[in-house]
Amino acid sequence: MGFELVDLQVSNRGRFLRILMDKPGGITVDDCASVSRHLSRLFEVDGIDYDRLEVSSPGLDRPLRKAADFARFAGQKVDVRMRLADANGRRRYIGRLMGIEGATATVEVDGAPVALPLDGMDRARLVPEL
Repeated sequence: MGFELVDLQVSNRGRFLRILMDKPGGITVDDCASVSRHLSRLFEVDGIDYDRLEVSSPGLDRPLRKAADFARFAGQKVDVRMRLADANGRRRYIGRLMGIEGATATVEVDGAPVALPLDGMDRARLVPEL
């Protein structure tokens, strides 16, 4: 349908499905309704049982999942939480995303570049700047 799947969340033992999607120029309410109708029919045909389906845009604090996300949003402010702390006990980094090389994102934190491996990240999100 021409949308990018940003995230899929399943909770309540598979009874609640949340789909976050995006496209260039952003998502409209009509886009969400169209995808919701399409998925509802598809799930019914495939026999996927669920109670609630939520389809929405990723929002201003969009999660960053793939290397392409880190390249696309270079220059934006990000909040990254690592799975393990560094030698100083730090796990959280908030700063300007400088870009990505291979599987390592570089974030400028307090004026200094910090290399953060993607496979060590617990989560990464854009920080809205209004």
